[in-house]
Amino acid sequence: MKTFKSRLLTVLVVVLVTVGLDQWTKYLATVHLQGEPDQFFLGGILRLTHVHNTGAFLSIGSGLNDFWRPLLLNLFPALLLLALLYYIFREKLLNAWQVVALSLIVGGGLSNIVDRLLYGHVVDMLHLKAFGLQTGIFNVADMAIMAGMFIMLPFALRPEKTEPVEPEMTTTYQPEHQDEETTIR
Repeated sequence: MKTFKSRLLTVLVVVLVTVGLDQWTKYLATVHLQGEPDQFFLGGILRLTHVHNTGAFLSIGSGLNDFWRPLLLNLFPALLLLALLYYIFREKLLNAWQVVALSLIVGGGLSNIVDRLLYGHVVDMLHLKAFGLQTGIFNVADMAIMAGMFIMLPFALRPEKTEPVEPEMTTTYQPEHQDEETTIR
């Protein structure tokens, strides 16, 4: 990305859209799914439900006490998101895809932190099950985080660019005395 302003605009748009979509779908899930039986779509592949998750991904940390839960699920992720934002604006070699990917991670993480701070839980509502495999119950913020990670994967797997190595000194045979040109007349 060429300028700070264009990078800032990209980050703001992606984060705001991510947080907005996540909060809207959580609101819809609370209004339409809370207290209702699960709804199944696509032949049972997609299940819509309403769950309050007091932990992180897959309810990890939901059993933590009142001292550790805010530290590990709010403060630590918030510090990581701030570090990620710093990296987005500091690292000049990021391309547009990387900025979008990292912004998706920031937006998803921010939206879930906001829920934990305001409500003490995150609303999860999506569950996929197909071919004997299934996901945990998740939300749009989780999808944004995973999409950002998926987009970053090719960049993480490519070989790291390093400083060019000076070529080794090679010697080639050069005669000490060259005969003067002889001209044939």
